[in-house]
Amino acid sequence: MKKTSDWICSQEIPSDVTVLAGGVSFSLHKFPLVSKCGFIRKLVSESKENDGLVVEIPDIPGGSEGFELAAKFCYGINFELSTENIAMVRCVAEYLEMTEDYAIGNLVTRSESYLNEVGLKTLAGAVSILQSSANFLPMAEKVRLVNQCIDAIAYIVTKESQFPSSGSAEGALVPSSSSSSSHPKAVLDWWAEDLIVLRIDIFQRVLLAMISRGFKQYALGPILMLYAQNCLRGLEIFGKGRKKIEAKEEHEKRIVLETIVSLLPRERNAMSVSFVSMMLRAAIYLETTMACRLDLEKRIGLQLGQAVLDDILIPSFHFDGDTLFDVDTVQRIVMNYLEYELEGKGDEDYVSSRQSDMEKVGKLMECYLAEIASDRNLLVSKFINLAEHIPEQAKVSEDGMYRAIDIYLKAHPTLTDTERKKICSLMDCQKLSREACAHAAQNDRLPVQTVVQVLYYEQQRLRDNIDGGLIVVEPPAQVDSHTTNRNQSLSDELSRLKKENQDLKLELLKIKMKLKEAERASSSASVDKSTISSPGSTRYSADKPPLPRRSFINSVSKKLGKLAPFLRADGVLPSSARGKNKPSKSRRHSIS
Repeated sequence: MKKTSDWICSQEIPSDVTVLAGGVSFSLHKFPLVSKCGFIRKLVSESKENDGLVVEIPDIPGGSEGFELAAKFCYGINFELSTENIAMVRCVAEYLEMTEDYAIGNLVTRSESYLNEVGLKTLAGAVSILQSSANFLPMAEKVRLVNQCIDAIAYIVTKESQFPSSGSAEGALVPSSSSSSSHPKAVLDWWAEDLIVLRIDIFQRVLLAMISRGFKQYALGPILMLYAQNCLRGLEIFGKGRKKIEAKEEHEKRIVLETIVSLLPRERNAMSVSFVSMMLRAAIYLETTMACRLDLEKRIGLQLGQAVLDDILIPSFHFDGDTLFDVDTVQRIVMNYLEYELEGKGDEDYVSSRQSDMEKVGKLMECYLAEIASDRNLLVSKFINLAEHIPEQAKVSEDGMYRAIDIYLKAHPTLTDTERKKICSLMDCQKLSREACAHAAQNDRLPVQTVVQVLYYEQQRLRDNIDGGLIVVEPPAQVDSHTTNRNQSLSDELSRLKKENQDLKLELLKIKMKLKEAERASSSASVDKSTISSPGSTRYSADKPPLPRRSFINSVSKKLGKLAPFLRADGVLPSSARGKNKPSKSRRHSIS
């Protein structure tokens, strides 16, 4: 009371009205107040009391501080208008009806003049006034103070973006470094940090006003990224722990996230994949609407060729012992990418880089499968379903798929033979490298059929390489030192291939010895008369003697007995064939 009444006591005139505003009592005089305040004039004229009038104004904007400034103006006491108090003064003047109808140059006119001539001339001033106006709603909306600030900000920012100052490079638009986007990309302008202090609903209105004034939507990326980093910090979107965020704060952040997603540019490559991935993790963590999450998934799918492994390693926030990573979300992202691929085939500019993007996506998904394969809670159906969504044209080789399959089989030793066969059928053994074939030939976790395919295709590849090298003939006119060097290198290559071939045969011989030992240990071993067909469709009867050492089929591993009724490994013929004549030694068989 003492602080608010010091400037009144000096008048030495007894007060005849008491105003209760914002919990504070003001002993004032009727004449200064009614001469400029239409609100108090109406109350005094309606009152029948001449002395000791008490006026209550409980809901005045700004409370006691706001009324004190209005009272000072009525008494002719000077005070300074600033960007910090102009919003309060403007709203109090409107509430007390301090218009030109009661006095010339009244507080409404004075505050409007300050706004137009000083407060809204700079971006920092307009943002400061707009931020403080949020505390005086709905009066600030009624006097159009919020709209004035938003229009001023949109005008200043748009003008600066279109005509940046020559001495500052921060406000300029620079070409995007991405070759797949034809839109210019705005660097983080100087005005961006001024806007991120705004409340999300007002921030949204500012951006929409900027767009209506001609600001390009794809240039909003940097400001949206900065606002999201400022408002969504502190979320534990990388861990598996329980949520530590309060319900009220979670709701506020959910509103912020959904609003930012609705403002994201629609142009492809306008936002980085890493940022959109972070937004998706936050959306899953905050349990936003499904529409919000599907929008983010589609955005990642359109730019999946630019993503890295960390961008799609999205944790699972179910907290119920489920898988470590959200496989279903990644599968929907891949489906969005494939759908976009089908729609973009007619785009000539995109077709040129389509194959390279497809290969990148194929390698990315193989790395993702290898990363999640060690999760013991990952179901076989989910692993197979995700692997089947990788298009064949995206696979340069099958080494990545083989690595993922091997890790999954190692982490899930209790799988049945049928499940292991289904998993191994995901890869094409013909596309395995020599190193992968050598590893697969000795991998006990693989089914027998897969090992046989690997060994066959590797043998066929070596044979084709040797045959292809032998038929190379240089024309006589080109026989020179270069030809000699080439022949020498070809000879070295043939020698190396022959050595690898011998090593493979030695490995098959070891497997054959194990097969003999296993069959000798079996007391009830017997082989029915049957026929086997090689990949070249050549058929052999069980009545015939074993194939010579040069044959490939006779040198396969002990696991071949599970596939078809082969001849006994020790060379003993069934009883039905013992009486027949032996074929001549000159007879030879081969399998192509």
